[in-house]
Amino acid sequence: MVVPPDGPIDERLNEEYARALDAADPLRAYRDRFLIPRGPDGQEALYLCGHSLGLQPREAREAVLQELSDWAELGVDAHFRGRRPWYSYHEVLRESGARLVGAKPHEVVWMNGLTVNLHLMLATFYRPTAQRYKIVIEDCAFPSDLYAVRTQLRWHGFDPADGLIVLRPRPGEHALRIEDVEAALERDGPAIALVLLPGVNYFTGQVFDLARITVAAHRQGAVAGFDLAHAAGNVALGLHDRDADFAVWCSYKYLNSGPGAAAGCFVHERHARNTGLPRFGGWWGNDPKVRFRMHLEPEFVPVPTADAWQLSNPPILSMAPLVASLALFDEAGMPALRAKSRALTGYLRRLVESQVGRRVEIITPSEPDACGCQLSMLLDADLKKVQQALAAEGVVCDTREPNVLRAAPVPLYNTFHEVWRFVRVLAAVLHE
Repeated sequence: MVVPPDGPIDERLNEEYARALDAADPLRAYRDRFLIPRGPDGQEALYLCGHSLGLQPREAREAVLQELSDWAELGVDAHFRGRRPWYSYHEVLRESGARLVGAKPHEVVWMNGLTVNLHLMLATFYRPTAQRYKIVIEDCAFPSDLYAVRTQLRWHGFDPADGLIVLRPRPGEHALRIEDVEAALERDGPAIALVLLPGVNYFTGQVFDLARITVAAHRQGAVAGFDLAHAAGNVALGLHDRDADFAVWCSYKYLNSGPGAAAGCFVHERHARNTGLPRFGGWWGNDPKVRFRMHLEPEFVPVPTADAWQLSNPPILSMAPLVASLALFDEAGMPALRAKSRALTGYLRRLVESQVGRRVEIITPSEPDACGCQLSMLLDADLKKVQQALAAEGVVCDTREPNVLRAAPVPLYNTFHEVWRFVRVLAAVLHE
């Protein structure tokens, strides 16, 4: 173990203080319900990468094995006779998913992957005309979102160089100001068909004001859609009350459902109930009353809920871990998780500023409402060497070129002492 350099440290930020915070944490027992990977020394790794892939809930294995058991024992009959019948499996996730994102149950469906769902939403909600065709996105958007909107523009015959409005922070700043977002929408409003922004920016960790963005978009006659990949399970969302038109998110980051697991989709009820909306059809989006009439029912009859955007039957084995994970969110509750997240990330920020502040620049906004449980730091050191040195000490976080280190203390399974240890290791690595 490398030894960090000596230096003054606020007594409130020392190891005993971190342990005292953990002792007082009402959510501390949830850590034991996750499987923690091991580091090079065989001890539990210091895992701060939940923004990329969440840890496995212990109950996930049992959930998957149950479906394998039903398959083995019941075969095709498990569609209706299984412990959780496969035919209605996605409905098992409906209530908890709605609570998670602040929606009504019929506004939420779990299906496909995030970008597949985004394209399905764009097929319905991006209806460009010769005058209104532009799409608004933020600078440093997650690449898959950028690829999706650029290809959608081309699909409809528009040049992305003209059809894409990219919102950038002011010179010398790293976060977008909400007033600048509103001003851009006001400026180009008559030409804007759709606004696609994140709940949380994957690079900086900035939380976006969904309510104000939606109001600004609707004022201009544009659709308001959101990518919540880094927001679902991280921050409170309130999608229905904030009047978003649609939203998509993955479930393998903060929702801990495993790599490539089924993603989530929200369609506001004013759209979900409109069965006349254009969309791509598939048999699982058909009204379940007639779904199994097969060739006897050649016309697509969309059910008047978000389920109508489903194409295929649910991927049971990738949904099973989500059952286990969402149960944990229901138990803990987003208000309690958000409260711990504020404390945990705030503690990480104070430690970084006090111990390695001269070597890093934190680009995540400091206001509690403007950040989740991710801290992004610009380094003045060789990024690859820093990550390798951290990994050798059992630290799991990640980097983004050219020089950003991202660390996410997740309230369900990370501790204050882990945050304290991480900064000690980071200080030592940067010192060397």
